[in-house]
Amino acid sequence: MLALVRAASSLILLSLLALPLAGCRSTPPSAAVDQQQQTAQLDAARRDLGKIPPPSKNLYMAVTDMNAWENPSLTVQENMISLHVLMPDANTSDLGKGTMLRPEAARKQILNIDPKNLAEALNAVPKEAWPYGRVVAIEEAHDAPAVARAQLRRNIEKAIDTLQSVGVVADEWSDNRPVGVR
Repeated sequence: MLALVRAASSLILLSLLALPLAGCRSTPPSAAVDQQQQTAQLDAARRDLGKIPPPSKNLYMAVTDMNAWENPSLTVQENMISLHVLMPDANTSDLGKGTMLRPEAARKQILNIDPKNLAEALNAVPKEAWPYGRVVAIEEAHDAPAVARAQLRRNIEKAIDTLQSVGVVADEWSDNRPVGVR
């Protein structure tokens, strides 16, 4: 009987010692699932964006004004990123191009996205909207207060890291002029 009590007490003691070890994790389960989903999104974006030709430096380096930029561009803000996309002209003839019948502004789309979804959003941009190849212009929001500049810079660095991880070149702009390594 005494041996049975000792065996039961040592079994209880072992289970109590093992309980905290079994419940410990370095990341919560939801964070691990989020990380797996984000990795899967990056892999899918990298694979799909790989179908777009590599950037053509002689095309995008010739652009000196942000208004003339035809590839997708990003405006980084404190809590979101604005993705600017110029959709290709469906009419291939030169007749009426740029006039009131076919204005360029009608083909521009601005999407506000969460920075976490940058790769997925770029993946959704049609291949025809990348005339310079896999390169985007990236800039800070112009109307941001001075106290937010540090956060904006961190957000730009995160966005550039995401772009590099999916194989897209970031061409940095400031005050409507290119400033990054070109």
